[in-house]
Amino acid sequence: MLDPEQLYRIEPNAPQLDQPVLIVALDGFVDAGNAARLAVAALLDGQEPIPVVRFDADQLVDYRSRRPPLRFETDRWAAYAEPRLEIVALRDTAGRPYLLLAGPEPDMQWERFCAAVRQVVERLGVRLTINMTGIPMAVPHTRPIGVTVHGTRPELTEGHEAWFATAEVPGSAVALLEYRLGQAGHAAMGFAVHVPHYLARTDYPQAARVLLDHVGLAAELYLPTEALTSAAKRADAEIAAQVQASEEVAQIVAALERQYDTVTAGRRLRSGGGLGGELPSADELAAEVERFLADQTDTAKKDEHDTDGDSGDAPGPASPPTS
Repeated sequence: MLDPEQLYRIEPNAPQLDQPVLIVALDGFVDAGNAARLAVAALLDGQEPIPVVRFDADQLVDYRSRRPPLRFETDRWAAYAEPRLEIVALRDTAGRPYLLLAGPEPDMQWERFCAAVRQVVERLGVRLTINMTGIPMAVPHTRPIGVTVHGTRPELTEGHEAWFATAEVPGSAVALLEYRLGQAGHAAMGFAVHVPHYLARTDYPQAARVLLDHVGLAAELYLPTEALTSAAKRADAEIAAQVQASEEVAQIVAALERQYDTVTAGRRLRSGGGLGGELPSADELAAEVERFLADQTDTAKKDEHDTDGDSGDAPGPASPPTS
């Protein structure tokens, strides 16, 4: 494997932090309800991020798979949204510093990327790495939002109920990163918030707020959730109106409520071991994730086809590019 150190650079003016926590949220894999994306936006809102590490996106991103937008204005290319995969330093609402790794999930060189992040973790003295995402689940929006927690050490997940015994799902660079960090003896964990599958492709700020609540507790940080709480209240009202307007949707939600209540009542009578394949099974989770990814791929291909058109020539005056 090529030297992982050639994949990143530590900024010369990067601040020196004392055993910081590293929060990880990468675009490109499953993020039902845009939970992680909304959480990252909340973390960055009103902040002035200090660059700490910049990864070489040119080596990691497949531009034809995820084409970065270029803005065309009248007769010229005016702007380019360069993919940025970087670690920045932020502060929580109490002024405590922490690190955030955000940007596009690498399309290639996962092992080298994981090795590079491990080097960064060791060089910066990171004490805990936490990743976050949203996964689609057959659960109703009218019940408490569940979270699947995983980690490289038993004490990291202590106090959290297991939802599944065993599940095989499509891999991701973030999951592989947690696995490799654990093999190297580092503390790493992740939170996957459960998003109702019928809301998986819309913004669901409720899930983002739950993510930040859990990450904040694990990291001993005070993370901003006020804007997400306000957005969640608006979303709740909109969802309630949509359910009330459709008898079919209302029946689906009612059926999910009955299933959820039956299973959770059974869980209270048992101890440990997860759901035993009831809400939903591990296989159903894997299938739901695969469908989510397949839909994303189909949408991306359609968007690329619509953008590329029938000609490879430069755009003429009758058909200017769109931003």
